Amino acid sequence: MMTQSVLFTPLTLKNGVTIKNRIYKPAMSETMGDAQYRPTQELVNLYGKWAEGGTGLLITGNVMVDANARGELGNVVIEDDRNLDRLKAWAAAGQKNGAQTWVQLNHPGRQAPKTVSKQPVAPSAVPLTGPNAFGFNPPRALTKAEIKAIVNRFAVAADVVQRAGFGGVEIHAAHGYLLNQFLSPLANRRTDEYGGSLENRMRILKEIYQAMRARVGAQFPIALKINSSDYVSGGFSEEDSIEVIHAMADLGVDLIEISGGNYESPVMQATTNKGAFFVDFAAKAKAGIETPIMVTGGFSSIAGMTKAVANHEAEMVGMARALALVPDLPNQAQAGTFAAIQLDHLSTGFPRLDKKVGSLIGLSYYELQMKRIAAGKPVKRTTNAWGPLWFAIREQGLATLKPRRG
Repeated sequence: MMTQSVLFTPLTLKNGVTIKNRIYKPAMSETMGDAQYRPTQELVNLYGKWAEGGTGLLITGNVMVDANARGELGNVVIEDDRNLDRLKAWAAAGQKNGAQTWVQLNHPGRQAPKTVSKQPVAPSAVPLTGPNAFGFNPPRALTKAEIKAIVNRFAVAADVVQRAGFGGVEIHAAHGYLLNQFLSPLANRRTDEYGGSLENRMRILKEIYQAMRARVGAQFPIALKINSSDYVSGGFSEEDSIEVIHAMADLGVDLIEISGGNYESPVMQATTNKGAFFVDFAAKAKAGIETPIMVTGGFSSIAGMTKAVANHEAEMVGMARALALVPDLPNQAQAGTFAAIQLDHLSTGFPRLDKKVGSLIGLSYYELQMKRIAAGKPVKRTTNAWGPLWFAIREQGLATLKPRRG
């Protein structure tokens, strides 16, 4: 007998767009772009499998708006419509079975690794600190003309995404990337209209949303991904985040995804199964706005996801790594044949090596699973880290030892 839970009720956005259920796949690092930064057949196949598997909303791994500013090897880039046919194929696959696929658009700013950028740009010439800083060159500060050009790049990319047939776009303003850098008083030390007060620090985000909206119209969904906090003393705080969320809701953003952390405090790469990281914050952020909120991070059971939606803590809940292990997880859950998952803890057998590269091996493990799904092969679960490590070295070379997005 089919399970009819709140997770499988549709969500209708204020613009009239309906998402068929409350389960979404947040962005993951697929690294399936080719050497010209184009989507590949492998990527098309992967999203087709996920769509067929029953997920309501699929959010792509971050797609860059500038080929000269990428977050890692294997990124897809949208600068214009030169690859429209490939994008149309990707969109069509991701819309199967009533699913929606939205493209996450991003600029890495100073979080462009040394392996892909000799001279990254940022709001201010403030280098990364902390244990991951070795992987990044110090940035230079953007000029105001360059800021305006970046705003236009996001708008152009959103226009191409809409013409390709995707269901929507998501602005990535979390995880320490460029827009998060503008929001952070630690990374943004500008003294012009893009720095100082929170109103100024969120200016570029507002301008990007408004430029996108002017291109795609009122009916095309635009989502926002934002940190609940950077979890760095003196950085972007929970109070700041709530203020930005409410300002963007007032502007008209259609859906808000809550996350947290950056490469100086990488909360987003944690693997705990002790409950969703950001549900408590989401409940606070929702007060006073009608814009739907979605959260991910730490969900391991259908019961936990159902509780978050039933208690109105979030309108949508996400599973990322679980969907790389069980691509038809939503179909199984609706049929009552899936209840919970235990993620794999990988080890090389050498604790000191695990400590150094453990999170990177974890990312590679899930990338390997996604490639197997795309190739029509069954997922191959293991706790042995050596296979994913060799896979990472083969795919990314020495970049494996550099910090990468989760």
